[in-house]
Amino acid sequence: MIMLDLDAVRAFVLVADLHSFTRAADALDTTQSAVSLKLKRLEAHLGKHLIERTPRLVRLTGDGDTFLVAARDLLNAHDRALGALAVERRRLSLGLSEHVTGAGLPALLAKLNAHDPGLLIELHMGPSAALRTQFDERQLDAAIVRHEPDDALRDDAQLLFGEALGWLAAPDWLPRPGEPLPLALLAPPCNVRAVALKALDDAGIEWREVFIGGGMVAVGAAVAAGLAISPLARRVAPRGLIDVGARLGLPALPESRVTLYTRIRDPRSMETLRLVANSLAVQ
Repeated sequence: MIMLDLDAVRAFVLVADLHSFTRAADALDTTQSAVSLKLKRLEAHLGKHLIERTPRLVRLTGDGDTFLVAARDLLNAHDRALGALAVERRRLSLGLSEHVTGAGLPALLAKLNAHDPGLLIELHMGPSAALRTQFDERQLDAAIVRHEPDDALRDDAQLLFGEALGWLAAPDWLPRPGEPLPLALLAPPCNVRAVALKALDDAGIEWREVFIGGGMVAVGAAVAAGLAISPLARRVAPRGLIDVGARLGLPALPESRVTLYTRIRDPRSMETLRLVANSLAVQ
């Protein structure tokens, strides 16, 4: 009877979810070569080719797609068996900046549940500054936030990736001649708001707020409705918006840095947190 290596199965699922050996290795806190070796041994045990590897693409074969469903079931059964003996259910209180995730949030949550069904996730969304304060006050186990260029990185911040902002608008939106630039922004305090307004002021461009939102969903809806333009990252913007910065001669916005703060030490929860970070990086 074939005995499957659960570590190899977990590595396979992570490669399938993240479409990358490198990101899967990071999530498992190991090396890319170690993940590749686990996958080769798993394929040898099964006698099936599960993953197609090219320099730019990692995708599942037909057998890989079929095995992925069973692999998730196997890992879930393993986690349920361990959970039956646990004294308490694990909990992760995570803060996530509204400028970091958007339309991809449902898919991210589904991926987390499939990867770690025994984890109770308590998700807090909000401005980066507020989430950092909550983390410092030990209200959060971890926080993924944005740092703007003038916002110095703290020693405990782990840099995940950089991301540019754009001046996004609805495809049919046009400015009114002779009027200040209409903006849709988050309510202060918001670092993205501050950076964007400073850039406009430095460039001598008149602006006015026509919409202030209490969250990114509201701001994105206002822009999609054609009320105004907004400084947004592509990942949080509604589909279909376009960058009108170059056409309107607006100043380029500096690249933000997305960072992680964490005090998690539990290996299983840390693996899940790395999955969150890596999933955001490939959105």
